[in-house]
Amino acid sequence: MTVSLPFEDRASAGERLAEKLKAYRNRADLWVLGLPRGGLPVAYEVAKYLNAPLDVLLVRKLGVPGQRELAFGAIAAGGVRVLDDDLIRALRLTTEEIERTTAEESRELEAGNRRYREGRATPKLRGCVVIVVDDGVATGSTMRAAIQALRAHGPARIVVAAPVVSAQAAEMLRKIADDFVCMAEPEPFYAVGFWYRDFSQVGDQEVRCLLAERAREPAA
Repeated sequence: MTVSLPFEDRASAGERLAEKLKAYRNRADLWVLGLPRGGLPVAYEVAKYLNAPLDVLLVRKLGVPGQRELAFGAIAAGGVRVLDDDLIRALRLTTEEIERTTAEESRELEAGNRRYREGRATPKLRGCVVIVVDDGVATGSTMRAAIQALRAHGPARIVVAAPVVSAQAAEMLRKIADDFVCMAEPEPFYAVGFWYRDFSQVGDQEVRCLLAERAREPAA
């Protein structure tokens, strides 16, 4: 653990995380992508500090029926699906439950694309350095799906950044990302929200406002 916890809120955590990413500041080939919805306030502060454009990377957690906060996998744009086979076996989830949840979240993924993008084209990421930001990482399945989806776009480098990450997820992300930056790996982890004083829900309107505000600001 490298910082005192808990963080005040997502914005202050983003400001502190941005300083650990200063090596990427003012690059002309840099994009910062936030995972909605909680990752956007953090990603906004990172993009502002690094003088980089900001966009959204749509990924949906696959929640266990009846325990939606517990993820047995995740999906991302482009048909990417990541499953936690050990958890699926432990909970004895059926193929029908897995496919039904995937279909539900796929519809939400498409709806989110319409809500947040508002007609804007997806960024061209080939050959770019991409920093993917979330407010925290518990199991890592959502971020793993995000990385797999990004690889298809041919970026030169994928950087995963989050204020707080479980030790288990950090070990996995260090292996599959080109760079990994976090400020704390507390154990036991409990949940992402445990490490914030203010972990208020982020609404769709706030996501749209952050994206629009950053689009108005000049970037490198």
